[in-house]
Amino acid sequence: MVEVKTNSLKAWVLAARPKTLTGAAVPVMMALSLAFVDGGWGAFKVVPAVLCFLFAFIMQIDANFVNDYFDFKKGTDDEHRLGPRRACAQGWVTQHAMQRAINITTALACIVGLPLVIYGGWWTVAIGVACVLFCFLYTVYLSYRGLGDLLVLVFFGLVPVCATYYLQTGTVTKEVVESSIACGLVIDTLLVVNNYRDRDNDRRTGKRTLVVLIGPRASEILYFALALVAFHLGLAYFFSGRYFTFFLPAIYLSLHAHTYRKMKKIHQGKALNQILGMTARNIFIFGLTFSAGVIIDGL
Repeated sequence: MVEVKTNSLKAWVLAARPKTLTGAAVPVMMALSLAFVDGGWGAFKVVPAVLCFLFAFIMQIDANFVNDYFDFKKGTDDEHRLGPRRACAQGWVTQHAMQRAINITTALACIVGLPLVIYGGWWTVAIGVACVLFCFLYTVYLSYRGLGDLLVLVFFGLVPVCATYYLQTGTVTKEVVESSIACGLVIDTLLVVNNYRDRDNDRRTGKRTLVVLIGPRASEILYFALALVAFHLGLAYFFSGRYFTFFLPAIYLSLHAHTYRKMKKIHQGKALNQILGMTARNIFIFGLTFSAGVIIDGL
């Protein structure tokens, strides 16, 4: 048992789940690499780029706090949980302190995101409000109705990639939309393996995730298929002669295939936590290889 003093710095670091920040960074990284090449160095806007990263990081932490608090209140995070321990459930952070932290991170995300109005117009406010709204709806309702994967596709793919690119260039291309879908599919593999690990506990507590609805075998296929489809969405770059953008992410696909085989072999239990870590690593490698390929092709 990890000894953590209540409401200590260590407790808040654990509650923030820093490993999940890679999922927040990848969409912004991909969008900025595309914008950098398509718009040119002279047109690259540093301030909105930094604000997009900060907004994504703060919203991810906010989502983690919301998830920690409301899953504890609903009784989902109990002694049967197989995943990493949660702050409220373990008593590392008090409920009152977590409520206050949620208020602070939500307000901070709004403060950081508001200046983007200068670069993108008032529609950025609508996007910011949607991000905050669905941050709460995901945990308190949608994840219990099998809709969590759809939200990942939208808010870790389409929204951050297209919005970040638009803030840099003032437009959105077909290739950017396809890339945003690929990004969302890749990041959803993290949710799939998380729910795959927790499927028995989720079924017991009435949390009807997509994994619970379709079963473990279909979820294994889904886990692999998400990455395969994401990789092949890069064919648009291949046919336009941007070969590095297409082929470098094959490194990711190879790593994902290895992780998939290991996931199937483990199948059940706490050992799947290592698959969660490997999946998070793979997602970051996808972002790096894609962004590197875009920049190399643009030289």
